[in-house]
Amino acid sequence: MLEPGNNSKLPPIPGKRYFTIGEVSALCAVKPHVLRYWGQEFPQINPVKRRGNRRYYRPQDILVIRQIRSLLYEEGFTIGGARQRLMGNEARSDVSQSQQIIRQIRTELEDILKILRR
Repeated sequence: MLEPGNNSKLPPIPGKRYFTIGEVSALCAVKPHVLRYWGQEFPQINPVKRRGNRRYYRPQDILVIRQIRSLLYEEGFTIGGARQRLMGNEARSDVSQSQQIIRQIRTELEDILKILRR
């Protein structure tokens, strides 16, 4: 589902532990109110809530949001259909997310190696 071809226009996820809703909005090209709504509709999105109910998203949340974005905007699923698809593919989704994280880490390490070789 979250193939390299999908979401290719989105920026890479920085190597941070937590992201604000504004940062996630920019990384996923989705407005903050849409993220809040999706957080209610999809149990897979589980941001940490801290002071004043502020949401802090983890990298795996961002991957799920990008996957939802792809299902809704690129593949034409409804909210209910996307929810069913995610529920049915959780095991495969974990593998897909892990593979994307590994690809991103590899890219970042290659960039660091290029800088060190200069």
